[in-house]
Amino acid sequence: MEPVKRITLIGGGLMGHGIGQEFACHGLSVSIFDDDPATRETVLERIETNLVFMAKNNYLTCDKKIETILDAVQIHDTLETAVENADVVIEAVSENLPLKKDLFKHLDRMCPRNVILASNSSSFTPSQYAEEARYPGRILGTHYFNPPYLIPLVEVVNGKKTTKETLNAMIALLKKVGKKVVVVKKEAPGFIANRIQIALFREAFNVVEQGIATPEEVDMAIKNSFGRRLGVMGPFEQCDIIGADLKLSIYNALVPEISSDTDSSRLLLRQVETGRLGMKTGEGFYRWSQQSRKKVYERIQKMLIAMNKTDEISPDESHKN
Repeated sequence: MEPVKRITLIGGGLMGHGIGQEFACHGLSVSIFDDDPATRETVLERIETNLVFMAKNNYLTCDKKIETILDAVQIHDTLETAVENADVVIEAVSENLPLKKDLFKHLDRMCPRNVILASNSSSFTPSQYAEEARYPGRILGTHYFNPPYLIPLVEVVNGKKTTKETLNAMIALLKKVGKKVVVVKKEAPGFIANRIQIALFREAFNVVEQGIATPEEVDMAIKNSFGRRLGVMGPFEQCDIIGADLKLSIYNALVPEISSDTDSSRLLLRQVETGRLGMKTGEGFYRWSQQSRKKVYERIQKMLIAMNKTDEISPDESHKN
């Protein structure tokens, strides 16, 4: 395959603009399309805001001027012009399977056979949205995490019909722009991280439902205990450190006590039914003002930047003999 030079993002919202920003930072030409005019109008403004914040915190991950990065991003008002001459197309539209299937059906017919088509879906698998594709071998998943320009990981989802050439080309591209890549070798809804994360959420909601603790206490417990440790030590590392025998004892004692419910969380359903959706409505488990929203976003971004800087100073090579 030819070297990748031009990236197209379908969707310029929460994830799309951040993914495009990262490619532009590393010298690639980026095209972004969104069918919402209001979203299109603010894409460059939002990218610039991100870049200014990163520069103020000494974490602009390239030696280019902000103006140069912005010049590398082109906004399109039609899908056809956005994908023209693209080497890789990444969709970042709403998490709606019929929408994604229809989009990939169109992309498969619009783009030459050598163009890689990727999805940022957080739950659907490549085989699901590639059902009607003529060339399913060039389709795969690239699951980013929000904010994509500060979270290092991308899960590359290997579809049942994805070719090795497609998989290897995408891995090489992502590593070239500094991402940490894990390959989801077997299609499974939620892939790796979200499957594990949703298990945590299920028990967090259960703890509150059972009256064991309040939402505030659950958040505080996680952020100030194993949440800090997870950034530097995964569950299998921790198991090796404390010993599999001790971990087995803890596992056997607790697993029968925690939730194994396969229905939706009653606590979460009540939040939705009462319209307490969180930041978007001003109230969820907490109350949110414009000022508090800004403060929490800045806190999260600063902490992620600090963690990324630590990784750069002390890369994880502890397992190497």
